[in-house]
Amino acid sequence: MSTYETLEWTVDEDGVALLTLHRPDALNAFDLTMARELEQVFLTDARDDAVRAVVVTGSGRAFCAGMDLSADGNVFGLDETLSPTPEEFRAAYDQAPYDTGIRDTGGKVTLAIHALPKPVIAAINGPAVGIGATMTLAMDIRLASSKARIGFVFGRLGIVPEACSTWFLPRIVGIQQALEWVYSADILTAEQALAGRLVRSLHEPDDLLPTALDLARSFVKDRSPVALALAKQMLYRNGAADHPLEAHLSDSLAMYWTSVADGKEGVAAFLGKRSPEFTGRSSDLPAIYPA
Repeated sequence: MSTYETLEWTVDEDGVALLTLHRPDALNAFDLTMARELEQVFLTDARDDAVRAVVVTGSGRAFCAGMDLSADGNVFGLDETLSPTPEEFRAAYDQAPYDTGIRDTGGKVTLAIHALPKPVIAAINGPAVGIGATMTLAMDIRLASSKARIGFVFGRLGIVPEACSTWFLPRIVGIQQALEWVYSADILTAEQALAGRLVRSLHEPDDLLPTALDLARSFVKDRSPVALALAKQMLYRNGAADHPLEAHLSDSLAMYWTSVADGKEGVAAFLGKRSPEFTGRSSDLPAIYPA
């Protein structure tokens, strides 16, 4: 298991990982080190088959106070000497110099979160501003403390929403609510975030993390990792498909491959009135979409 400067990572006996943003003296502000480490943890440690779900929270009184703006030079770590056209950038976005000089670091993190074939739950324990808010959008479910404060404050800094949030936010809260929050750049109370359907539920501070961990366990206990992974992939992808036929085609392949694997054990366990013993792994998923 990797060790990290800005994160804490533990996995319990149920396979539920707790990822804690850990720069409490800086209100867990997001810097380039945290960006690299978050991307790494979701691409490596979280993909271990022993990990069944991930809960993300912050150390101390904040979740994440946004980008650390105290860094020298371009605080976002971007190379100000570059000036690619959209065509040039799209053709080589994952190659030097664009991969490090132009690409949004928060977006790399949220793409890694989104690609994880396991449930990811945000336990927003305090202020979550800027990237502190947008990183949670790639997580599947958000729970918040009554003390949470959430802000899409980019307009106050003269910059735009990042971390793929223009894809996630409208899908979660609708385009009208997303635009209002981005236009106003206000700090939302926990109650406003709940009313706007950004968060699932509100909890007293001491109850937040235990509730999030219990929810994660309820998702993975006696569940097939393969079926969960495919369901996550299908809901995100098919929800943006042009026609239900796209969902039918992927559903059909997913049903076929699960029915001849963990589905057999699931049916046998149901008929035998016992707990299932699934053997499928989220690291070995059948292909249900064209390459």
